[in-house]
Amino acid sequence: MEAALRRAKEILGYNLGAEDGRIGECYDFLFDDTSWVIRYVVADTRKWLPGRKVLISPIAIGAADRSTHTLQVGLTKDQIRDSPPLDSNAPVSRRYEILFNRYYAWSHYWDGDMTWGVHPYPRLLQQPNGELMDEVGELPEEKSHLKSVEEVSGYRILATDTDLGHLEDFIVEEETWIIRYLVVDTGNWLPGSKRVILPTAWVERVDWARSAIIVKIAGSRLEESPEYDPDRPISREYEKKVFDFYGLPYYWQG
Repeated sequence: MEAALRRAKEILGYNLGAEDGRIGECYDFLFDDTSWVIRYVVADTRKWLPGRKVLISPIAIGAADRSTHTLQVGLTKDQIRDSPPLDSNAPVSRRYEILFNRYYAWSHYWDGDMTWGVHPYPRLLQQPNGELMDEVGELPEEKSHLKSVEEVSGYRILATDTDLGHLEDFIVEEETWIIRYLVVDTGNWLPGSKRVILPTAWVERVDWARSAIIVKIAGSRLEESPEYDPDRPISREYEKKVFDFYGLPYYWQG
């Protein structure tokens, strides 16, 4: 079965529907720049909870409804309102994440070797029957690896030999929330503004100081890669072309 792949920007602006009413819109995503997984949706709840940054974990999110442009959230408005507060300008620390998970009685996504801790899918981190997690000791002040999708949009893509263009979007797998591809606009490097997708396996690192993403591929190689049409869904056949071009093993057979 093929995984459903969506452009991140396609979901921005979607309504967020709690179990007992609308809470706002999808404003941004926070992704882990080491594992390339979206860990949180940042909700725009200014009409409901002004002055607060509200995070919604994929642990509580159902499938996106294209017909109504809605992400259904399996939480009540009271649960979200009473969640640990986070200042609108504050970064999301590991300390906050522990408090957040403890409040919802969820397991930690970093406790294990899989995408979501000991599970491949986020919704499996919910504890049965609302069972509370064990108390933890002193909370760490570990540096966060969470970054804003909105912040990195437009970052330069630097190949081993040249500036390739800029980051236009991410391609996200719906069930796992893994970022499978970068969408690169090569318009400031190649004539005709060709768009290509680059598997995140080729990303070396994000250079925050230079507002750039460093990739492990030569520009001349990317120039020959299959072109991406954002108006067409990504099929498995197209993915095979991309992975065969880059000489990478298929992620769906791992």
